[in-house]
Amino acid sequence: MSRAFGGLASLICQTRRVSSHSRLFAIANSKMKTVKPTPGSVNRSLHLVCRSFLFLTTFAMLSTSVTFGDEWKARHTLVPPNGIMNLSELPGPDEIFFSGPADPAARAAWLEQLKAWRADRRTRIRYDGSQFERSELEWTQHVFSQVQLLIWDRDFYDVEHAQYTVGHFLDETERRIGPIDAVLIWQVYPNLGVDNRNQFDLLRDLPGGIPALREMVRQFHGRGVKVFFPFIKWDQGTREEGEALSTAISKLLTDIGADGINFDTLESVPAEFRHASDATRHPLALEPQFEPRDESLSWTNIAWNDWVVWEGKPYPFVPMVDKNRWLEARHAVAVTDRFTRDKTDSLQHAFFNGEGYAVLENLWGFFYTMSAYDAEVLLRFTRIERAMADNLHSEDWEPHTPTVQPGVFASKFPGKAGVLWTIVNRNEYAVTGEQLRLPHTRGMRYYDLWHGVEITPEVKGQEAMLSFGLDGRGFGSVLATVDNAASGATHDLLVYMAERSKRPLASYSREWNPIQQKIVEISPTVAVDTAPAGMVRVPDGDYDFKVSGIEIEGGNDPGVDVQYPWEETARRFHDHRMHVKSFFIDRTPVTNAQFKEFLVKSNYRPKDDHNFLRDWKDQTYPAGWDSKPVTWVSIEDARAFAAWAGKRLPHEWEWQYAAQSTDGRLYPWGDEWKSDALPPADHGRTMRPPSNIDAFPHGAHSSGVLDLVGNVSQWTDEYRDQHTRAAIIRGGASYQPQGSIWYFPQTYRLDEHQKYLLMSPGRDRAETIGFRCVVDAQ
Repeated sequence: MSRAFGGLASLICQTRRVSSHSRLFAIANSKMKTVKPTPGSVNRSLHLVCRSFLFLTTFAMLSTSVTFGDEWKARHTLVPPNGIMNLSELPGPDEIFFSGPADPAARAAWLEQLKAWRADRRTRIRYDGSQFERSELEWTQHVFSQVQLLIWDRDFYDVEHAQYTVGHFLDETERRIGPIDAVLIWQVYPNLGVDNRNQFDLLRDLPGGIPALREMVRQFHGRGVKVFFPFIKWDQGTREEGEALSTAISKLLTDIGADGINFDTLESVPAEFRHASDATRHPLALEPQFEPRDESLSWTNIAWNDWVVWEGKPYPFVPMVDKNRWLEARHAVAVTDRFTRDKTDSLQHAFFNGEGYAVLENLWGFFYTMSAYDAEVLLRFTRIERAMADNLHSEDWEPHTPTVQPGVFASKFPGKAGVLWTIVNRNEYAVTGEQLRLPHTRGMRYYDLWHGVEITPEVKGQEAMLSFGLDGRGFGSVLATVDNAASGATHDLLVYMAERSKRPLASYSREWNPIQQKIVEISPTVAVDTAPAGMVRVPDGDYDFKVSGIEIEGGNDPGVDVQYPWEETARRFHDHRMHVKSFFIDRTPVTNAQFKEFLVKSNYRPKDDHNFLRDWKDQTYPAGWDSKPVTWVSIEDARAFAAWAGKRLPHEWEWQYAAQSTDGRLYPWGDEWKSDALPPADHGRTMRPPSNIDAFPHGAHSSGVLDLVGNVSQWTDEYRDQHTRAAIIRGGASYQPQGSIWYFPQTYRLDEHQKYLLMSPGRDRAETIGFRCVVDAQ
């Protein structure tokens, strides 16, 4: 998750989705009416586990203030559902990294201070490295490329054939970024909280259940890819699991055969998760989103280094050194930098420190594609890191080892096979000629790993001078060895890199463009001139359709939210003058009684019937639920009902026009909040059923249309792009779990809508989503 959340980067929060805490709606303040938070709003606060350890020993040279960021600045301000942000503040980069030496002459003293810090720090946190010697977890030291994979990505699941497409996903992704060592399969945010299913329910609810998940994991393993699933500490408002969360996730992932847990929003993993995992005899790797700064490093074999919290802070010219990598070289780190379009800084930082990289492209339904250039850089440097992993784990590694050219920086990693240098050129221009001067030993051979060729040194006395070229803001790598590189893994690496280097990096595009969305067509009905039973005529008219998405992340970047047919790209804020033809709309949402009549007369049964009418029993609804809106129906189920009834689902702008008329009101009844116009918010961990459709007559539109907001959300349009399907649901539901701003946001305002990601009918059905229909008018 890069770094410019509305220019307020000093206010950062502990999360995979973090930025300043000013409200994004201010971006469009001139377009939107401002109202006070209503009783229907949710006061969400984030309770994060953060075990910090006081740094008592400091060195002036090591505590120099650093800055962080990129050339491109965007607005990535979070959108809290009610305008309230109660988020913890994470440390700045100077607490995670050492600044480099002030000048080359100070390098020796600087390095000695790093060594002294390491010895002192290990004592202070009572460091125990035994977890890094466990054979069952040794694989973590070979994770250099990790991808976060949303379950809603169409490359991962084929809804038409109801199957996971692991091979297709890997083929498409590895074609661009090279081999993947691990995936984080993400099944929670942003849909978590749409009803009271908790994070474990949403895992068990994936298509095919546990047996299909086992097979899916097996397929990843067959391609040499380890599998992580997330743990969501902030999920404290949905259904209680009934046992310790550390035990629950350890048992569940053991049953699936997964390999690790990624801890969303955490920098310190509680020891209970290590104990619970080991108790299953299937030890899982524990991976926090942020780098640990306390004793938990001892049981945290791998971690992300998520740069999202430093939005807007420029990265220094002189590369920084990762403190955890310095403290324990076997600790695997995956740098990630989601919103930056030019990822050169984070890629160079990772390579300089001998670290891996985590790729996040599908950002909660907004596909933020890695540029072809950055993807190729990642492919090449992880190929080198994977082949030279033993060197990268050396405790004797030396950051900021001497180089010849100004602006060129290197780290040195000694190993049994020789000495490895990872090199970055921070200059914007290419640097050629002499780059390294090394003590020369007879029989030593030198290889330019980046270009896959042997280097002939210029030897003067006991010194070898190595010359090679570096692109502007480019990369390089050298291996010095007495071994014969003409065979084995080094030979294979040289052959591969030589072939890959035939195409210069500069020829790969750095361009970024949002991908295009298309609305799913809704066929018109047979037009009628009189209102069908239970329907209300909406007259034609000219209408200012103004609406905005309430996605928590993505700011106002192109590609966020949806792309209406008249727009060039998806965006958060929409404003379009249109003429709406007359139509008829259901006076209320479809009820359980009406849906049962449909089932009896049509014999409808969905192919994917998971969660279908989940709150019914023996093919009927509970007693007294006749007039409650039907829920646990997918958008496909709603379309089937509508077709049977000679109706269709409304386009979103039709739904809003019927609820709002032409005066731009905020609520169906007007601009002022009325607490008696809709059900009270449900904050319980056990959900209450929806209210009857006619229980709140004060919430009706003047036309007589009822139950538009605050009871259940209602299906409207579906949008698709290359990677994601999503539906716009309108009206907002009464259910609002407490404890975090990250739960699926509800809104009762008519100028706001919810975007709900779609995977499969069974997974998409929810206790809070129903529908109403429309019919075209003559």
